[in-house]
Amino acid sequence: MRWLWRQVRRLLLVALVVVLGLASPVVYVETMCRGDATPAPSVPLSEETRPEIRTLLTYPEWHIVHAYDDYAEVIRTGDPHDFSFLRAIGGYWGSLCTLTEQSAALGEIDGPTRQLVHVIGVSFTVEMLAKAAYEETLGRVATWIRGPEHSALDTVSAEQAASYATFLQQVPWYRYDFLSDLAALRAASEGSFRDRERSFALGVEYRGKAAYAGVIGKAVAATGPDDLTLQMIVTFLPEDVLEASEGVRVLRRTDAGIEVETPRYRKLTALLAQWAGEGAQFVDIAGNDQIMFTAISDRPVEAGAIADLPRQGYGDTRHLFLVPVTELADWLRSLSDRGLRLEHIHDY
Repeated sequence: MRWLWRQVRRLLLVALVVVLGLASPVVYVETMCRGDATPAPSVPLSEETRPEIRTLLTYPEWHIVHAYDDYAEVIRTGDPHDFSFLRAIGGYWGSLCTLTEQSAALGEIDGPTRQLVHVIGVSFTVEMLAKAAYEETLGRVATWIRGPEHSALDTVSAEQAASYATFLQQVPWYRYDFLSDLAALRAASEGSFRDRERSFALGVEYRGKAAYAGVIGKAVAATGPDDLTLQMIVTFLPEDVLEASEGVRVLRRTDAGIEVETPRYRKLTALLAQWAGEGAQFVDIAGNDQIMFTAISDRPVEAGAIADLPRQGYGDTRHLFLVPVTELADWLRSLSDRGLRLEHIHDY
């Protein structure tokens, strides 16, 4: 009994250390990342108004999307252990700290949003640590046995990682068909040791994600998914040009400009870049006057950025900019001259 009690105490101690370790970045963000700015008053012009704070706090979810994209780029020519899982984790919590400080100028972070960014942050941390634990040990040994050349499933898994990263830019992760990827792995295997190892390791991962996705999908179905459109006011483009854009609906004319309904996410980024190139100005987006976007450059630091985050696999840097909505179009038109490439516009 004493031996059993000792083992139970050890397990409890390990569990406590794990819980404290996962809770520590949450506690740090909540206690140390406080801004002292005061939100400026604003008068929404769109009929629809979304919390302005969300333009900043949509980024943590996108950081995870970008991490998957970085991972796909790294394993396209390298191996999973070449990816810095700890750097990806640090980038999440570091950017969340910065954005939490910046949020003071836009308003109070509501409870559900605060809870969301911490829950997905802890989930992302657990996933990255689990992958690191395997890929840095057994996975690395498997690459030594394989040799310098990629196996068939190394190539297929890299392609699947890239497809997954692209999928996440417009569609929630839980809708991804992980089991289809698992079947594709089995079909492409050439029977080498590395292929068998990849089939086993990724099979465990894909089955786990598929099961978890089913649970999340049912929860979302019960509460309702996010609205896939938003409203904004645009000037200097005629109605027929606006309405000709895919997924766009003209709602009404106002004294400030034409109010339209647009798609969100990656489609919105492409749409706003196109309209800015055609001479549009944006007056109000979802009732807000500040908006964040990310852009890529070959420089490690960019003037005016609120954060600079190096990308793995690409050798360049992601910069986060918070700008007035009325200046967004001018920024988009000038990015090339500034040596920047637009990545994503973060709506609300």
